[in-house]
Amino acid sequence: MTTDSAGDEPASETSTISLVSSPEVEPEFFEYSNPWQFFAIAFGVSYLFWIPLVVLEYDPFALPGVVLFAGGGLGVPGAAIFLLFWDAEEKHRRDYWRRLVDVRRIGLRWYAVVLLLVPVLNGLALLLGILAGDAVPAFERAAEFAADPVSLLPYAVFMLIFGPLPEELGWRGYALDGLQARWNALWASLILGFVWAVWHVPMFFMIGTYQAELGVLTLPFWEFMVGATLVSVMYTWIYNNTGRSILGAVLFHFSGNFSGELIPHGPVGRLFPAVLALLVVVVVVSVYGPKTLTRRARVQSSDTE
Repeated sequence: MTTDSAGDEPASETSTISLVSSPEVEPEFFEYSNPWQFFAIAFGVSYLFWIPLVVLEYDPFALPGVVLFAGGGLGVPGAAIFLLFWDAEEKHRRDYWRRLVDVRRIGLRWYAVVLLLVPVLNGLALLLGILAGDAVPAFERAAEFAADPVSLLPYAVFMLIFGPLPEELGWRGYALDGLQARWNALWASLILGFVWAVWHVPMFFMIGTYQAELGVLTLPFWEFMVGATLVSVMYTWIYNNTGRSILGAVLFHFSGNFSGELIPHGPVGRLFPAVLALLVVVVVVSVYGPKTLTRRARVQSSDTE
């Protein structure tokens, strides 16, 4: 990783200037993905399963609802893998799977960011919530794991497989590159974050989900939507600084979900994560710049209108 500052050339919304994350990555590795096709397929498949689940009021965690719930969850990775084999070249497919399993791309400093940033923010949100009047939580989930440490591993594996892994195969693993080939890193992140948040909307109508507990069009609902959009900038920041590591995105997603289970927030505290995310995003954009969210240069690629 070089430490050169980003170039001064402007990056408009219609530009095809692409971030090069290493000397071996050519601009075409950003342009082979078609985010619009991906969004259409991912939403189409997910909603095809989820809308009947909502209308029929099935429990998404019991038969037959769990089949529909799981089927909808496969829309995102399914769209990415389908397009990868339908439209990408063999070298793109090799690059994709390599970025998922290569642990060396991330580096110790970025592993610390990936695994600790969101837990620290969640802990700080908890503290601020308590200072603002929330009751001290009982930490029931953490107490369960303390009483039965063996259950921690299967629970962590379950959370990884049914959330971070399949989602990041699509959102960051496939769609982000195509968006960054068309917009700068900040705009690409905000677009993807908004789409990512909207994709979750049916879950707010599913009995027993975390989103349903927040309610629809409530203040926590909007905190979730805004928070997902803002956190997407952090994902891109990590992704671009770790050689486009899909593994890094998966682990970052996992650390957020898992720490959210261990660190419960009260009515006031649950509003702070979005505020803290905004502060982190402001710092990241100020330090690294909106073009690439890195200190690397850009390479001008050919127009793909």
